Amino acid sequence: MRHRLAVALLCGGTLVLSGCNSMSDADVARAVADAEAAEADSIREIMLTVAEPREAIEYFNRRIAVEPDLIEPKRGLARSLARGGRASEAVIAWRKVIDHPEASHEDHVMLADALIRTSDWAEAKAVLDSVPPTHETFDRYRLEAMVADANQQWDRADSFYETAVDLTAKPAGVLNNWGFSKLTRGDTRAAERLFIEAITYNEDLFTAKNNLVLARAKTRNYALPIVPMTQEERAQLLHTAGLAAVKQGDTDIGRTLLQDAIDTHPRHFEPAARALEALG
Repeated sequence: MRHRLAVALLCGGTLVLSGCNSMSDADVARAVADAEAAEADSIREIMLTVAEPREAIEYFNRRIAVEPDLIEPKRGLARSLARGGRASEAVIAWRKVIDHPEASHEDHVMLADALIRTSDWAEAKAVLDSVPPTHETFDRYRLEAMVADANQQWDRADSFYETAVDLTAKPAGVLNNWGFSKLTRGDTRAAERLFIEAITYNEDLFTAKNNLVLARAKTRNYALPIVPMTQEERAQLLHTAGLAAVKQGDTDIGRTLLQDAIDTHPRHFEPAARALEALG
């Protein structure tokens, strides 16, 4: 069926009908193979982006069973396992990818990413160190920054974060990570600036908004920042600010913020209600 459809597409239309008759069997076979390869690429892209991770994992496992020598299904499986939160299995899958003769430097970078997800920082660093310095990609520098952070090599981390930001058109995630790094070091002013910058690139990045509230709370500034937020996000951020205030001994302010969170949330806000009840 697929063969007949491909031939029909190749021969369809009055302008190309005369040319179709002159095609050799080899030409037709090659065209059909190209069409099938393009179809496989499209399916793989769908599985790696919009499909549910479980569905993608099942798909790539089937592909590997049929074509065990190809590297692309192995890569697809490893990426899908990571996307599905199955980090330990992703490490095993990426190790199989880098054992393939067609493995690339980027495959090693992705192995390091999976190792970081399992908190194996030492092995992740060893894998990244094995990648030539000429391999300069966003993911490589993003992970190098995270490893440097874990080792408290602050200058090195800042350098890698800066390079990573310059290598992507969507730096919100790495800016948020950089900001959190600054926050853990006690540099709240730099952290605030980086969280705000992250939000300007991605207004839906709630993690950066929450981190921004935490950074401001460090200086006992519990007022919510002027950033885009939904009503539910506003309630959640008030909850974060309230808990931060209580933790720092500003109990009355915390109680008020928690009540504001309950009043603001479009539905019943159980975590804030429990926290307020615990305060008596």
